[in-house]
Amino acid sequence: MASPRRIGMLIFPRLTQLDMTGPYEVLARLPNTTVDLVARTRDPVTTDRGMQIVPTTTYTDCPALGVVMVPGGPGQQDLMENEAALGFLRKQAASAKYVTSVCTGSLVLAAAGLLKGKRATSHWAAVDHLKLLGAIPVREKVVVDGNIVTGAGVTSGIDFALALAAILEGEAVAREIQLQIEYDPAPPFDCGSPQTAAPAILEAVKARLAKLSEERRVVAARVGKKLGV
Repeated sequence: MASPRRIGMLIFPRLTQLDMTGPYEVLARLPNTTVDLVARTRDPVTTDRGMQIVPTTTYTDCPALGVVMVPGGPGQQDLMENEAALGFLRKQAASAKYVTSVCTGSLVLAAAGLLKGKRATSHWAAVDHLKLLGAIPVREKVVVDGNIVTGAGVTSGIDFALALAAILEGEAVAREIQLQIEYDPAPPFDCGSPQTAAPAILEAVKARLAKLSEERRVVAARVGKKLGV
């Protein structure tokens, strides 16, 4: 049997857990695959909503990965200027078969210099910040550009992971996993994107996210200058 495929998901304080746990549920079901949760230390990581997640390995101890994945969340802007995290990503990306992200995790990949000239997506409220970091923003749920695979906001991580599963193991396996997890979206409201939300709801959510979006823009602009964008 071939060596197990190793997928590493970077976790950090104030990540959005569904950015990581949605893809984990899909990718951990792939045959002959090990999924690691990678953090600076093995101490539990507290998400933006208070859940604690226990890492399985550290930047130092993590073996070479076939797939690197970065989720998003409010803590992402701290990671964008964290040289230990960025160095880990650059090192792993040099030999990884695929470099991937969900939600604002793409801003972290871009901060590491891994998305220059690449098409990528992110959460709808943050996707335009990618251009400050040298990437090409694309408002789609899943974007593939060479070995870079990015997913849009939060729940898009499941779509992202199924698309990645098809790339890694074939569409039949991805379809079987989709059925196993009964991923058959039928939301009670047609309000899951800026295109379908009522204008009043969209404006209310934009206002709620405005401070965080501006913080992200400031960090992205600062990091982009360091990258020579």
